[in-house]
Amino acid sequence: MSAARWRQAMNRDANAALRQTALSHQASKSSAIKGMDASPRVSFEWVRDTFKAIGIRHVVVMLFVLLFPWMVSPFMTFQIGAQSLIFGLIALSLTLLGGYGGMVSLAQMTVAGIAGYTVAILGTSGTPEISLNWPWWVAIIFALFIATACSILIGWLSVRTEGIYTIMITVAIGAAFYYLALQNYSVFNGFQGFQKVYPPKLFDVDWRSPLPFYYLSLVLALAGYFFVKHLIRTPFGIALQGTRDNARRMNSLGFNVIAHRMAAYAVSGFIAAVGGVMLVWYNGLIVPGSVNTGWLINILVIAVLGGMKHPIGAFLGAIIFVLLQTFAIDLIDRERFNLVIGGVFLAIVLFSPDGLLGLWARLKSRLSPKLSIKSTVR
Repeated sequence: MSAARWRQAMNRDANAALRQTALSHQASKSSAIKGMDASPRVSFEWVRDTFKAIGIRHVVVMLFVLLFPWMVSPFMTFQIGAQSLIFGLIALSLTLLGGYGGMVSLAQMTVAGIAGYTVAILGTSGTPEISLNWPWWVAIIFALFIATACSILIGWLSVRTEGIYTIMITVAIGAAFYYLALQNYSVFNGFQGFQKVYPPKLFDVDWRSPLPFYYLSLVLALAGYFFVKHLIRTPFGIALQGTRDNARRMNSLGFNVIAHRMAAYAVSGFIAAVGGVMLVWYNGLIVPGSVNTGWLINILVIAVLGGMKHPIGAFLGAIIFVLLQTFAIDLIDRERFNLVIGGVFLAIVLFSPDGLLGLWARLKSRLSPKLSIKSTVR
């Protein structure tokens, strides 16, 4: 190509680029003006998309949990419904740590037990020689604060480890607290624990009766669920998931991995503390057996049964666990109940490592191509 033709081609390309830039500038300017004129329509579409995202299944589930006490007996409302919500709330704290932070802590029931013991010690119980009889709201505030602080301490001891080492550290802390509560009589009242630890009668309502207690548990469970759903979509939640996937890369990008993990322990500790306060009100007592190593593992089983990668999985696993705990004893011996739990847990882990929700997702993905092929043939 000669120099004259090369210059002519370059000038033609430059003129075309200038025309394209001018057209794109004019188009962006006109779209901005249209966007300013159509701002009410955009906001309306955002609301419409929000309602579409809710889905019919969410409405059905919400209606079911609201109407559940009116369709079953008080026993089912209190024993199945309320207990599942409480255990689901405690397992939700483990889901946040393990599913989104990559930190499998077996001390979540310990944190819940610390909150329960604090309510019994500072509040009112059937052991007035030890309980301080503080106002119920002061005892709850201190219980949540102390349990959250203990969770932060547990996180400080374990965030620098990963995998089996984190599990061993948290199990050791849980076992240490169990033996402390079992052998200490001046503060924890030894193996007897604290009896008659009931919720207060506020607004002339007996909050331990099945219907009010169920709705109180439901409100707290929904608050914890929606909070975790929002948290995992925030920049903090996304960074926490990044530390789960590759902590070294997140550290090289300038993120403080230790601080994010400590914050996750603080949030999960607060959620577990709320569940611990509700659990001591549900049982009406707190004893060392409530925080033994068996219950540390049970919370892990609940979280894994439903699926640790889904916040709703904690409540689904709690429902399965409570149903087995309540009705499996009628079919087998009480001593062999843990065998049934272990068998169900082993089967779900083998067939679906992501729990029941993961199994449902796999079945749905297998059925969707078949349905699409049938619709195409028709």
